[in-house]
Amino acid sequence: MEVIICDTDAEVGRVAAAAVAQSARAKQARGGDPVLGLATGSSPLSIYAELARMVGAGELDLSRARGFALDEYVGLPPGHEQSYAEVIRRTVTEPLGMDPALVAVPDGAASDLTEAAQRYEAAIVAAGGIDVQILGIGGNGHIGFNEPGSSLASRTRIKTLAPRTRADNTRFFASADEVPVHCLTQGLGTIMDARRAVLVAQGEQKAAAIAAMVEGPVAAYCPASVLQFHNAAIVVIDPAAASRLELADYYREVYADKPAWQRF
Repeated sequence: MEVIICDTDAEVGRVAAAAVAQSARAKQARGGDPVLGLATGSSPLSIYAELARMVGAGELDLSRARGFALDEYVGLPPGHEQSYAEVIRRTVTEPLGMDPALVAVPDGAASDLTEAAQRYEAAIVAAGGIDVQILGIGGNGHIGFNEPGSSLASRTRIKTLAPRTRADNTRFFASADEVPVHCLTQGLGTIMDARRAVLVAQGEQKAAAIAAMVEGPVAAYCPASVLQFHNAAIVVIDPAAASRLELADYYREVYADKPAWQRF
């Protein structure tokens, strides 16, 4: 796991987007089309803004890239502005010039949610797997909607949202009662299959989760800690999110001492 501590939110977005773009270009250089794992929430927005800038400047072409959203609420009506299908459309598909037909979101309105989850898992496999998975992290250490207690080997499935997660997401809805209780989410095993994982976090409210993920034991209590076992996980954070890391100075030194061609 590589930890990169940036000075500003804008730098977090720039560095993380550079890592995502590097993976996309590498796939294109081999004659393939990149497959992106797409997170929602506030944390990845700076990544998508920088990727959109690259696309607009002609520095990156994602018009043939495939995308797979990490998760989706269960029970929201089609077209609901807070459904992740709509959030992905607004913040990712359109700004990045991606083909909507190539961007998939779990079907939270399916009559058979178990079958929908299995179908989604199979679609990822059929696409050749995810080249680079974009991630945020919840205050309780969840990635995707894999709440504390999730199996570290889990696959795409239905989950019940933790009270803290629902409380954190209330800001997106008119009231707490409107926040869905259930979701479909890629599992931790699904996320770990991505060839590269790029996780971003900003703010003091994420500091405890980041410390548990990076320096704590690998445990279901902090689902994101499974990324310690990933061979190409990059964690890009601001000073506030890094504030509880005991080895923060070391992480800064390691990145500063890298040759230019190894940085983002």
